[in-house]
Amino acid sequence: MSRSARTTIRIDLGNGVRLGPGKAQLLQLIAEHGSIRAAGAAIGMSYRRAWLLGDEINRMFREPSIFTRHGGKSGGGAGLTEFGQELLSRYRRMEEASRGAMHADLDWLADNADPNFEPAGKNDV
Repeated sequence: MSRSARTTIRIDLGNGVRLGPGKAQLLQLIAEHGSIRAAGAAIGMSYRRAWLLGDEINRMFREPSIFTRHGGKSGGGAGLTEFGQELLSRYRRMEEASRGAMHADLDWLADNADPNFEPAGKNDV
């Protein structure tokens, strides 16, 4: 019986920028929900934390990734800029390429993992 193994990608750029699964997920959810608040709620994140993370994403590169519309009669909202769409697309492409390159090795690791092993601290009281 095989359990799956998975990997995540985190990219560390020379200027200290880190792009990983959390930021990619927030971008994806902003695109899907059209709202920073709704995107954060979808992953159990407070609006403040989602907004701060979105602000960080916007400042990480030369161009912003997220745009916002202020409220009013038509309501507010958020979405991805063209750059943000390209950033998310490229990140997802890198994820897929890494999974493809590591598929056999991940399967081997999963097949050889001890199913009864419990990491230290997991059941500590």
